[in-house]
Amino acid sequence: MRATMRWAHSDLRTHRGEALFLVLATAGIVTSLLLATALFGYATNPWSRVFTQSRGAHVWLHTAVSADPAALAALDGVESVAGPYPTESTAVTARGTRASVELRGTPELPEVGRPLLNAGRWLDAGNPDGVVLETRVARALLAEPGDTVRVPGSTRTLTVLGVADSAERRYRPGERPGVIWTQPSVVPDPTGQAIGLRLTDPQDTDYAVQRAVTVLGAGAIGEVSTWKQARAEAQGDNRLLGQVLGLFGLGALVAAGLAVHGAIGTRIRGHLRDISVLKAIGFTPGQVVRVFLIQHIAYALLGAVSAAALAEALGSRVPGRLGDAVGVWQGLPGHTLALGTVPVGAVLFIGATTGLAAWRAGRVPPVPLPRPAASSGGRLPVAARRALGTGVPPALVLGCHKAFSRRPRSLGTVARLALPLLLIVVAMSAWTTIDRYSDNPERIGLPAALTVHTDARLSDRETRSLLERDPQVAAAHPGVEMAALVPGQTATIALRGLGTRDKPYPYPIAEGRAARGSDEAVAGQGLLDLLNVRVGDWVRMTVGDQPQILHIVGRSIEAENAGRVISTSLDTLRENDPQLRPTLYQIRLAPGADPDAVAARITSEGAGHLDVHSVPNPADGLSPLRGVVVGVIGVLALIGLLELLTAIGGTVRESERDLLALKAIGLTPRQITSITVTATGCTALFAVVVATALGLPLAYWLIDYQGSSSGIGAGIAQLPSPLLLLLFGAAAVLGATALAALPAARAARRRLADTLSAVA
Repeated sequence: MRATMRWAHSDLRTHRGEALFLVLATAGIVTSLLLATALFGYATNPWSRVFTQSRGAHVWLHTAVSADPAALAALDGVESVAGPYPTESTAVTARGTRASVELRGTPELPEVGRPLLNAGRWLDAGNPDGVVLETRVARALLAEPGDTVRVPGSTRTLTVLGVADSAERRYRPGERPGVIWTQPSVVPDPTGQAIGLRLTDPQDTDYAVQRAVTVLGAGAIGEVSTWKQARAEAQGDNRLLGQVLGLFGLGALVAAGLAVHGAIGTRIRGHLRDISVLKAIGFTPGQVVRVFLIQHIAYALLGAVSAAALAEALGSRVPGRLGDAVGVWQGLPGHTLALGTVPVGAVLFIGATTGLAAWRAGRVPPVPLPRPAASSGGRLPVAARRALGTGVPPALVLGCHKAFSRRPRSLGTVARLALPLLLIVVAMSAWTTIDRYSDNPERIGLPAALTVHTDARLSDRETRSLLERDPQVAAAHPGVEMAALVPGQTATIALRGLGTRDKPYPYPIAEGRAARGSDEAVAGQGLLDLLNVRVGDWVRMTVGDQPQILHIVGRSIEAENAGRVISTSLDTLRENDPQLRPTLYQIRLAPGADPDAVAARITSEGAGHLDVHSVPNPADGLSPLRGVVVGVIGVLALIGLLELLTAIGGTVRESERDLLALKAIGLTPRQITSITVTATGCTALFAVVVATALGLPLAYWLIDYQGSSSGIGAGIAQLPSPLLLLLFGAAAVLGATALAALPAARAARRRLADTLSAVA
């Protein structure tokens, strides 16, 4: 064992750079995997905790006041019923900020769907104007217990008694109202009621919704929301970040394992005589294998332990969402298990790939076999000989030939080098997609910058005149959005009518065409998946008591409501309901306009009758992904550098046998150096071509697959520009040749005695 450790220590001193790169690469890989684990826990746990502690309702039904929910408790699978609670849709303001809300009359703290107070206290009958705000509404209004909020257009003033968490679908400014719990006296003239159902089996949600709609009547249902939708919204972008980190972490782990395998194989070929000597003096094959195995497991273990220690000690101090995720994850029950399992798994994987390569070292015979006199690369091909005859520099011809003279080994080197480069191409594509949609949100279904909701006091003509007076408003598209029951009555979707046939709304179409005629509509991917329909099909839905039949002529990119949106023109919806009037306006701005400034002017001119919100861009929630991409590229660059150094070392060692012949035919040391540099450059160039050719379609598929699975839809992938790809390839090739120059120059200037010793 002592001799084994001494040989391992001697080898470490010879290959310090390789050891350092392996430690850093392993640390980066384990850090990526730990952060992915933290993000998955952060995405799921907070909502799950609130849902469990509050005994959340699996289904929330928003119905007409006339609906009688008494029969719901007797339905199969319904454990308990919350409500009915009278509701009123309105808006409240505080500190100059306005929020759309649902006032919900709740006489006492409910048993099902119980809000979890995190500040203040619950409602008090002695304070009839007291309210409890849902946490996100409180954040939007910058309100705390003791503050007051006003209801615009009235003299009502409400006092905030508390702030509470809820497991219901979250408040989204301009899209979905938040919840304010009040005394029933605050809602004297309710416009609807909310009913919560807690089920014995959460997986029977669709069946329970169908039965509830049948009992209450389709005309009484305004909207249905389920726990699955609430959970998906709560997980949001955090789950996507976790998936990206996990994907790149696993890919980097495979690339690191292959790089270690190639490094050991190259070192074995370069130290055949040393290994033979070890066996001749008594080393067993198992001891030889253990030399390499102990070395590389020690490197991997050092990197993994360092990554785990840094993640545990400093992870929660990282600014932004990653730091928050690590902080929450450290308090979860499975934190300790994951903190040990992830590093151990990475070390075991690297150990397995090391063992496969080290096994070859154990099979080296004690007496080295004589090397063949002829080069295994074979004669120069006809094209190479013709190139030499036409005056092409010998270094260029011989270097290109040398790069691919040993095809199985050369292709293995190219494959190992191409894998990290391929993952870098995918990471660059993710970065490009985020950048393009941050700068051009209309490409993901957000051509409008502002959403304006109006009350009943302003007519359509007055509202449009007010909006279009602003010099920076390019267009104001009137519209409505309502909940519609899908066929089978298992869920509600968003039915949207925007624009008119004369001035249609510019939906981004990914498939099919825009809706132009009567009864034509475009739908999001989430709706197509929910109803199991395709472009060209007809769909029937129910809005209140009225059926609405639409022909889907195109698929639009929809970032809202998980893509469960079907959109047509306002004129089409008016054919079914002539009394329908616009309740919202989508505002498209002139190029270069400041949305905040325009929103402030419209709000001021609206005199309290308009509720103006900026349209949220989903790409903004992915801004932490840029930091993730930079870190991933750094880790992959380390792995690629490790493989490149291995390839350079192997090329230099294999060139020792040809050194005498090259000097004999008159090549100078500079030309001999150029041969090795050219061979390395050709290998890197081939790897870049392979990585780009495979990485671009892979990135396109992965991004579009993520878009489809999230409901946004395929067609959102944006690939890097040709210039960026050219710079990437040039940097890789020039970096490889620069790294190869110094060792190649040293080998070309070796003494004659050293060269004869290497050949012998």
